[in-house]
Amino acid sequence: MASKQAYLEYVLDQLSGLDGVTYRAMMGEFVLYCHGKVIGGIYDNRLLMKPCAAAERLLAGVQPELPYPGGKPMLPVPELDDREFLCGLVQAVSEEMPAPRKKGTNS
Repeated sequence: MASKQAYLEYVLDQLSGLDGVTYRAMMGEFVLYCHGKVIGGIYDNRLLMKPCAAAERLLAGVQPELPYPGGKPMLPVPELDDREFLCGLVQAVSEEMPAPRKKGTNS
């Protein structure tokens, strides 16, 4: 099941107080970035975060879920209505994610 554009727009609106949040549509779902770093995505109308120490601490008690069959487990965000919490979560996860790899040039 593909995620709905309205769900993406709601999540982006909730994160509007945070600079650098972008997304990329991918096969009916949406990968979320913060300052160019992958921090999670929207899969089947669920906001899932990359697992890291900050996400595990802030989302204590949630059970990892697969974003799609064969995918790596991610942490679901059960509550989207608290903007301050959501922005803090995305910021904390972004700080722990590695910088994006630079694309090589073909010689």
